Formats: sequence, C-alpha cells, structure tokens
Amino acid sequence: MVEHITESSTTRSWDAIFDEYDIGDHDFDAEPFFISAAQIKVACQDFERTAEKEVRILCKQDTRESRPRVFHEMGLFLLPVKNGEYSIIKGDGYVDIPPIQSPPIEYQSDFTFKLETARVGNSEMQYLDSAYAFSLIRHFVQDDSLVLTIRGRKYTPEFRFHASGFPLTARSVQTEIDGGYEGKDQVVLIEAKNTKASNTIIRQIYYPFRQWQEHTGKPITTLFFQRTGDDEYHIWKFGFDDKDDYDSVRLLQSTRYRIIFPH
Repeated sequence: MVEHITESSTTRSWDAIFDEYDIGDHDFDAEPFFISAAQIKVACQDFERTAEKEVRILCKQDTRESRPRVFHEMGLFLLPVKNGEYSIIKGDGYVDIPPIQSPPIEYQSDFTFKLETARVGNSEMQYLDSAYAFSLIRHFVQDDSLVLTIRGRKYTPEFRFHASGFPLTARSVQTEIDGGYEGKDQVVLIEAKNTKASNTIIRQIYYPFRQWQEHTGKPITTLFFQRTGDDEYHIWKFGFDDKDDYDSVRLLQSTRYRIIFPH
C-alpha cells in the first residue's frame, strides 16, 4: 500500500538530496539540474519509511502543494526526461483548475436504469467509465464517433520541447492515460481525478499530448475530469498555443454536468 504523499513526508528526503549534491548552489537561472533515480536512492538510503526513500513517491509531485519545502522555497518543479532520469527546473510548471462557476447542465441520460456496479468503489476510472457510458464525453466534445482505444501505462517516443524557456528532450518516459478515445477526426485524452484539485502539474496533460501526436495525424484534445458530487461531473478542456512549449497551456472550455435519469 502506497503511503499518502504530503509535502512533509518528502521534505526531509529532498533536503538530504539537495545537501548530497549541492543542488542549492546550482544556478537554476542558467539551466535545470539533472538527477538520476540512482543518485536519489544513494542520498536517501538511510531513511526507513517507504515515503522517504522510494524514488517513485519522492518524484510524484502532482500538485504545487505536494512539492517538498525546498522546491517551494526556491520556486522549482520536477519533470522526468527519461525512465529513471529527472530535471529540476526553476518555474511554476503547474496549471490552475479553476472552479466552474456556471450552473450545472442537467444532462439527460439515455439509460432507463442506474448503473449499480459503477457505484461500487471510488476510483477515477469507474467515474470516467460511467461518464463515457452515459455519452457525456461525446457530448462535451461534440463527437458521437468516439470509442475507447487507449488506457493504462505506456512509454513516450522521443520529443523535444521547452519548459520555462529551457530546451529539454524527453524519451521513454512512462505516462498513464485514464481514458483515451478516438473519433473520426480527433483523439481525446483524459486525466481524471476523483477528488477536488485546484491545480495539476502540466506534465500530466502535456506528455500524453505530445506522445500521441507522434502516433496519429489527428488533432489531440486534452481534458481534465472530476466527479465532484452525486451524479455531477466537471470537465475542463486545455490546449497548447505552441506544441513545443510546455508553458503555453491554456484553458479553452469548462462545463459542469448533472446526470438526470429518466423516471
């Protein structure tokens, strides 16, 4: 069982990592600092708790708040650039998930019954599957041709990009798609959460966006999805003004839905 990741649970480890390799003295205005999983393991070998020495946990900084203290203080964020290799970059690296202020759209489901099995558990995937079954995803992107074709973990091909103005190359970085759908004229990729998030690291939508651009000539649509109440779903659509610029992310559309079932 993975321990809950908080800023405090990773702060001691990253303090040790920064001390071990004098990262605090690095000139982040000139270039990122590159570090390997092997180096992280060496610096954290004396810690006993899994959350303080497991590389996967230490490098999972999906929100601004989950970053360790030194990242907060120095204005840094972390990006993987290869399987087992990471870059520490000066900049924000995250995008806000703003509350949707508009009233929810009452979405009429075609189902004549409620999906009882979809209510067992509390995972992102089951809520996303329900929204797809209700044709909610198709409705949001206005594409009735979508079918589920992508799911799970894959490794990226090589691609070049800029983050905070620095040139980077990513290759063989593991991504995980909660739901990917192909239609006649587009591919839709979704990052789903089952809890309320106020921000997310851009990597979670940017890396899959670049990854699937390499595999298809169809436009890539990137969505962020949350279930935030009984039969209410929130969806945000993001785009990139420049596909080679990590920081060019922009919110394009957002909608709240409440599922209404026929009596």
